[in-house]
Amino acid sequence: MQPYRLLFCFNSTDSVTVTISKPHTVRTILLLVCSNVFMTFAWYYHLKHTDWPLWQAILLSWGLAFFEYCLMVPANRIGYEHGFSGFQLKIIQEVITLVVFSVFAVLVLKEPFHLKYLISFFFLIGAVYFMFK
Repeated sequence: MQPYRLLFCFNSTDSVTVTISKPHTVRTILLLVCSNVFMTFAWYYHLKHTDWPLWQAILLSWGLAFFEYCLMVPANRIGYEHGFSGFQLKIIQEVITLVVFSVFAVLVLKEPFHLKYLISFFFLIGAVYFMFK
C-alpha cells in the first residue's frame, strides 16, 4: 500500500514532507475535519442572524450538532482503536477546530484575520509537535 504524503512548502527551496502511511489516520483526520465544519456552523452561524428568536437558533444548532456527533464519535473511536491516545485526539481536534473556525469567521462572519491569530496557531503547531514527539 502506498503511503499518503502531505507536502508543506515554506519557500521555493525548503519543504517538509509528512508521511501518513496508515489509512485509519487519514480517515480519522477527515472525519474530524467534517465534524468540525458541522460544529462550527452549529455553534456560530446564528451570529449572522441575531434577528432569529433564541429558541430557533438553539433548535437549528441542535439539528446541526447531531451530524457533528455522527462524524466526531466514529473519528474518535477509529483513532483511539488504531493507536491515538485521548490526549492526541483532543489536540488534533483543537487544531482542526481553529483552522475551520478561522476560515468560517473570515468567509461567513466577514471578520478580519489578524497577525496575532497566526502567531497563536504557530504555538498550537508546537503543541502538536510535542504531543507526538
